[in-house]
Amino acid sequence: METTSRAVEQTPAAEGGQQVPSARRTVDGYLEAPFPWYGLDEAFTGPRWLMQVGAAADGAVEHGSIGHGDEPSVRHETAGEDRGKFAVVVTVAANPVRRSPDGTGLLEATSVSSAAWLAGVGLLTFTWPGQMDHSLRDDWLDQQTETAWVLADDLEGSDWSTLSLPVDGVPTSFHYRESEFGWVLAGSTSQGVHVGAYGRGMSAYGLGFAMIKDIETYA
Repeated sequence: METTSRAVEQTPAAEGGQQVPSARRTVDGYLEAPFPWYGLDEAFTGPRWLMQVGAAADGAVEHGSIGHGDEPSVRHETAGEDRGKFAVVVTVAANPVRRSPDGTGLLEATSVSSAAWLAGVGLLTFTWPGQMDHSLRDDWLDQQTETAWVLADDLEGSDWSTLSLPVDGVPTSFHYRESEFGWVLAGSTSQGVHVGAYGRGMSAYGLGFAMIKDIETYA
């Protein structure tokens, strides 16, 4: 799934490992999406924050992420370090294969696997091993990103289990897996989007998802 991030880029971690608030985290990219956004339902009362949107090759907003809880840091000093509690919800437009605007090719379809892959890669962004030398990080990320894609492409495989969680109040089946880095899940809604999520420190078993009524309240 080839997309480009734009409009609301995730800022690099500042010295000390904390994310820097950014004026670029605006709601503009989210407002351009022709589909509804999802986040945790009203049972979650903690902080919520914008992350980034991604565009397809034709420039249309195709997916984006909403964070909940502690804004994650990539810094791990010790194995027992408290790395914060967060859950990120990824919304992906359910698009079929379609022709590119210039008519020269086809744009890739999106699926539950797309949501699972984006969630898996998102989790990796904040979980690379702190004891790893920076020069090795890119190789590690490449390897783990490929693994995330292989796993996302085999949602019926033994690495995934099934978890039922409410979406807009309706029990919905999700593909779910755990790793040493956290958890990842993915499923579909009745509103023409796929939903992925990832997190750590917050149990996925007690979560529920709901359509965001007004994304501008997150700005």
